[in-house]
Formats: sequence, C-alpha cells, structure tokens
Amino acid sequence: MKPLNQKRFGVFLSVIFFFLQACGTSAAALTVTATPLPPAVQVPLSQQVMLTSVSFREEAQSPSYWISALTPRLTGSDDPRAEAFNKAVNNLVQKEIEYFRENILAQMPIIPISSGSSFDAKYTVISQSGDLWSLKFDFSGYADGAAHPYHYSLTLNYDLEQGNKLSLGELFPKDSNYLEVIARYCIAELSKREIGFYGGFQQGAEPIPDNYRNWNIAPDGILVTFNEYQVAPYAAGPQQVVVPYGELTSLINQQSPLVVFLR
Repeated sequence: MKPLNQKRFGVFLSVIFFFLQACGTSAAALTVTATPLPPAVQVPLSQQVMLTSVSFREEAQSPSYWISALTPRLTGSDDPRAEAFNKAVNNLVQKEIEYFRENILAQMPIIPISSGSSFDAKYTVISQSGDLWSLKFDFSGYADGAAHPYHYSLTLNYDLEQGNKLSLGELFPKDSNYLEVIARYCIAELSKREIGFYGGFQQGAEPIPDNYRNWNIAPDGILVTFNEYQVAPYAAGPQQVVVPYGELTSLINQQSPLVVFLR
C-alpha cells in the first residue's frame, strides 16, 4: 500500500476538524433553556361568583295564607366558602318562615276573617367590598284579623374569604367602648326626629348588644336598624342611623376587614 500523501492527509484532518466543530456548534444552538413561569395570580372568590336570587312561593287554604321569599345565592363556584354563604342565608330566611308557620298560622281560624295571613321576605345588598358582603333582610307579615301588618329586619355581614359571619364586636378591640360610642351617636340622632323617642323608647337604644344586633357595613359608616317599637311607636316605623366611620376611626381594630373603608 502506498503511504498517504502528507498534503492529502492534512486536507483530510482539516475536513474532520471542521465537521466536528460544526457539529459542536449545532448542538449548542439546539440547547433549550427553561424559563420559569410567573406565579399564578389567585383570583378572589368574590370575583369568581355571581349573586343571584332564589324565589319561593307557597299558598294554601284552611287556613288561608301565602308565603313568598327571595333568597340570595352565590353561583359560579363550588368553593366550600360559597356553599357556606348560601347555607347561612338560606337558614336565616327559612328560620323566619318556620316561625311564621308555627307561631302565626297555628293560631289562625280555618275560616278566614279577612283576606288571610301572609309573610314576605326580601333582601338588599347594602355593600360589597372585596370579599366583604353586607346584606339586610326585610320581613313583613300579617296575621288574619289583625289591625295591621308587622315588619322587621335582620342583617348579615359576611367575610367570604374567611367563610364566616362577622359580629360587631370583631370590628373593634375587646377592651374598647365601641358600643357606648355607637349608642351615644344613635341616641343623639334619634332625639332630633319627631318619632316619640322620648316617649318611653329610650331603652331601645341603650348600649347593650341586643339593641345593636341589626347592623350593616355601609359605604359611609355602620348602618344601624331599629325595628318597629324598638325606639319609636308603630306609626313612626323602623328607624335607621348611619354612624360615620369618622366617629369610629380611633376605635376600629386595625386587623379587622373594616379597615378598607378608612383608606
């Protein structure tokens, strides 16, 4: 065999070197660098749901009566917190309906005296800020043969993020005199109205928890509702007082959800 020509051997080595270099460059070019994805943004539950209403109607004879109700319901999510809210509002309305059945209808005559008995339930969203929902439920009823119908309200303030109801005391430090401050403001406002407040109804506004059980988180303050006969005679109707947040700024618990209304 003839020995390999040195010139040709040099060309052969150059080709091999170029080929290896080209392959190395290609391999580097095909390298994929993984870029971490940005963290997923958690959408608040209140932005995932929609507030709808569930209608209810019941009527019968012997005794003659009808019941109607409009109950709020969150749809759009099967989150347990949304279900807990739905259960809470449904229980609230159904409890009042059952009270009407057991305490009003049970005493009604089979033959109606007038147009029969009735009960109606409605609600209003007083405010909704983030996951903080504040609702007011208004009930009206009539017992067959009574001189006039009756009305009363119940309220519900709900933290959807935490999945629980809020009490008035949770908004203020335990050692604060928040109830005295709220009562003092309400008494001052009620005393300005021609409703017969000082005709023996002052005790309905005294600073005790039961007198201030019906409250709502409103955009401009704490809305307190006093039912019929609580601070005024029937003819004056229920009374409402808004206690401005400015009156409560120094008292509000800085860890409570109410802080968002102070900004």
